[in-house]
Amino acid sequence: MKIVSVMTSEARGGAEYAAVDMLEALGGRGHDTVLLTDQPSLVDGRRVLARRIDLGPKLSRSSYRTLGLHWPQLTLRLRSALEREWPYDVLFVHFKKEQLLASLLPARLRAELAWAEWGPVPLEMRHGPGRLAYVAASRRAPLVLAVSERTRDSICAAGVSAARVHIVPIAIEIDHYRFSEQGRARIRGEHGIPLGAPVIGCVSRLHHKKRNDVLVDAVVALARSDVHLIIAGEGEAEWDLRDRARALGDRAHFLPTPGNDIAGVCSAFDVAVFCPSPAEGAPLAVIHSMLASRPCVATAAEGVVGLISPGAGAIVSPENDAAALADELRGYLDDPARREQEGSAARRIAERLYAAPAVAAQIESLLVTAAAGPGERSRLPAAPLGRVR
Repeated sequence: MKIVSVMTSEARGGAEYAAVDMLEALGGRGHDTVLLTDQPSLVDGRRVLARRIDLGPKLSRSSYRTLGLHWPQLTLRLRSALEREWPYDVLFVHFKKEQLLASLLPARLRAELAWAEWGPVPLEMRHGPGRLAYVAASRRAPLVLAVSERTRDSICAAGVSAARVHIVPIAIEIDHYRFSEQGRARIRGEHGIPLGAPVIGCVSRLHHKKRNDVLVDAVVALARSDVHLIIAGEGEAEWDLRDRARALGDRAHFLPTPGNDIAGVCSAFDVAVFCPSPAEGAPLAVIHSMLASRPCVATAAEGVVGLISPGAGAIVSPENDAAALADELRGYLDDPARREQEGSAARRIAERLYAAPAVAAQIESLLVTAAAGPGERSRLPAAPLGRVR
């Protein structure tokens, strides 16, 4: 198959990298994968081919009026880009703007249209005009992939037919992501962190909806002069977090989004902390930390139920409480054997859930099933190969 995917976003968060991981996994099954994006560097070092396209910002409360004014031009721009890629078998779209735009394309360019949903449907798309537009656009997509059960439930609750919505986990080349002693030493050396110093780390988009402020406050509350904090990511909340971390002095380290260096960054941690937003799918930051054999502590349950389990990490209660998080972290910092044991368990869980070949085969089978239509589904093999058409 030739698979063309459209994803434009000003962010470089978990969903963006998860989308590229999915295309990479499908490429590993022998399919040609092309990403139309405004951030071609997302595919650096991958087998995915990138083509630049500008479709404006993500659809949001602040951008919908501007996008609405340029909607006809954006539709034509997308159509022209897809004409240059034709012929192809599958069109994958990931975010709400592209989902709505794709529904306006000629049937030929929609090809086999599939949506990937990386988190619960936003509130704006669950009621009123937003919901009507979302459900109408979904009728053009015979296949919707939801990254988690909660994501699937929100899609169906918005009005999308449950028969078209399937839970498919993130696809990860797990052998590429594991603990690296060399990466640990390099990251710590670059930032003046002694190899023996305890490090609490977090990989996150630095947005105010992500409660990374709770993490900073908890590390300050530990009142330990040996503990270092690493926050790796970018976003508008960075300067607020830096100000909050002043009490830590040179023990607070802010790194850019790790990209392909994610395994090295996570290896530098002793404990990983995840601070979810109110709407999380399957957080890639947690999965990468687990693959690096790091125990992961979440400040709330959103997105990690069924992923972080006792004996491989912890979910703090009450949620987003800095004092409760500090108490949980003390237990890990004072017990190296616990960190090692739970880190190994975390790695085993992530390996079982997210191995790319199995996930890619599942997606491939769903694509062929959707292309065959309802009348042909009972005659399809479990994991067919070859072209959709």
